[in-house]
Amino acid sequence: MKRILFLLLSLALAGGAVQAQTAEIKRVNPTNWWVGMKNPTLQLLVYGPNAGTLTYTVNYPGVKLVKAHTVENPNYAFLDLTIAASAKPGTLNLVGKRGSQTLTQPFVLKARSREPKGQGVTAADFIYLAMPDRFVNGDQSNDKFADMADPNADRANPFYRHGGDLAGASQRLDYLKDLGVTAIWFTPVLENNQPLTNEGGVMRSAYHGYGFTDHYTVDKRLGGNDAYKAFVQRAHAAGLKVVQDAVYNHCGINHWILKDLPMKSWLHQWPTYTNTSYKYQPITDPHGAESDRRVTLDGWFVPFLPDLNQSNPYVANFLIQHALWSVENFGIDAWRIDTYMYNDQPFMNRCNAALMNEYPAIHIFGESWVNNVVDQAYYTRNTINFPFKSNQPGGLDFVVYSAMLDALKQKFSWDDGVNRFYQALAQDAVYVDPTKLVTFLDNHDTDRYLSVIGEDLDKYKIGLTWLLTTRGIPSMYYGTEILMKNFKDPSDAEVRRDFPGGFPGDKENKFEAAGRNDRENNAFQFVRKLATYRRDNPVLHTGKLMQFLPQEGTYVYFRYDGSKTVMVATNTNDKEIVLDTARFAERMTGFSSARNVLTDTSIGDLKAIKLPAKTALVLELKK
Repeated sequence: MKRILFLLLSLALAGGAVQAQTAEIKRVNPTNWWVGMKNPTLQLLVYGPNAGTLTYTVNYPGVKLVKAHTVENPNYAFLDLTIAASAKPGTLNLVGKRGSQTLTQPFVLKARSREPKGQGVTAADFIYLAMPDRFVNGDQSNDKFADMADPNADRANPFYRHGGDLAGASQRLDYLKDLGVTAIWFTPVLENNQPLTNEGGVMRSAYHGYGFTDHYTVDKRLGGNDAYKAFVQRAHAAGLKVVQDAVYNHCGINHWILKDLPMKSWLHQWPTYTNTSYKYQPITDPHGAESDRRVTLDGWFVPFLPDLNQSNPYVANFLIQHALWSVENFGIDAWRIDTYMYNDQPFMNRCNAALMNEYPAIHIFGESWVNNVVDQAYYTRNTINFPFKSNQPGGLDFVVYSAMLDALKQKFSWDDGVNRFYQALAQDAVYVDPTKLVTFLDNHDTDRYLSVIGEDLDKYKIGLTWLLTTRGIPSMYYGTEILMKNFKDPSDAEVRRDFPGGFPGDKENKFEAAGRNDRENNAFQFVRKLATYRRDNPVLHTGKLMQFLPQEGTYVYFRYDGSKTVMVATNTNDKEIVLDTARFAERMTGFSSARNVLTDTSIGDLKAIKLPAKTALVLELKK
């Protein structure tokens, strides 16, 4: 089957060489653009039978056709335009001629809106990650379409689409705001017109969103482009930012471009199918083999997600322009980038720079699933003398993720238990700005947090206290606030179950307090209390972090600035201890009392603080 896949791609490319009698333009990407962008250059991908055999002209004030590129496949032309600052909004015509045939293709230049866009996320934010298909179904009419490659929708099947959409998510913005969330991140919303794929002997749909088939179309099962734009506007009106999930490394096997490739080098091609090794070490290893490095970077993620060749300048322009178009068109605020470490890193620097040049406040954080700070630092702005220097401002902090879980699972010892969390933060000097890293306790690719810690509510609260009070930008996976659980056993579908109450016919509605049991309400109110405190207190956004060596299962750190000091004291032991605070005088001198942020009670004596078993106290110190 893997050989057949490559044969099909080769045939698709060869098919482009078959000359039709007339030319036709079926697609232009980007689908539109704007006047007044900082970068005046634009490369249009023009596609249709013999579109590459036409001679193009543009006659529009302020717009110049610099060059028309032809490629291996005569069905494509790539047109380099410059758009002067003096250009006005309107519709220009791309005129293509061949012999006696003349084609006119309209292309719209819009005025840039004043609506918020590219606002970024910072340590002042609390991100909520949700899978739109599994969150809320607000419009049952778009659950499935017979004309799509996967026409199925069945909530009884964990591997099929379930019908969640953007209309449904819009209905729960008040819930998120009440929880203390300030930004929402969805797994990808772009069209995934993919067939069911055989994964481990089970046929699965692309409900997760990571197999794009049209970069300029939001999946109509989620509501389409208009619904996404409306969602972003409603989120902004509610004071919430929106993070979009980007995939540059690969696309879906059903992507329209793959049906008639512009050129063979659009993808990373191999004589026979070659999968990535998923090993990150060859990328940074100074002793590594180039062949290993190439397999990691250019091997395909899986057979049905072809690997895009970002060193091809046409591919690079296509992806970068789509990123800019998405921010400008939908008004998104930040980017989470999937499979960041598998991308061509010079391309990523170029893409990041293009976004940050156009939207200086935008934040970018990629997924590089590694287990040490050196490799993690490689993919962000760092202080290490690597031969390649990344310009990515942030990243998903997998090192701290692993450390926090180990701190909750392991017994305290020289290197284990809470020492793991302390040691991870102690290495922050490798980052230019560790506060831009996104921290988390679980996500759509991991076991659920509650299950990992043995469904222990005390440990649950400790981990969330750390998440919401330490450095970085905290992110929480949907349902963690209501104690959704499960391991990825037998598959990741177990950690991607529907949010109870998000779908018609649900017996329980856990969006409402009345639908949650006492334990779930306890967890929800805990998250709400701490997230709200974080939101309202800049000391937890921009305050400095000072941590003290863990001793006998206790771990203490402070967040402080010129106006406030917050002490976080953790006891990971199974019995209460009395914490002698004399060794924290560096940060506690001058303070005589404290307010327990979580209970709103006062502590009058700071010389010895009682720490109940398996507890993290958040204390706002008072003079």
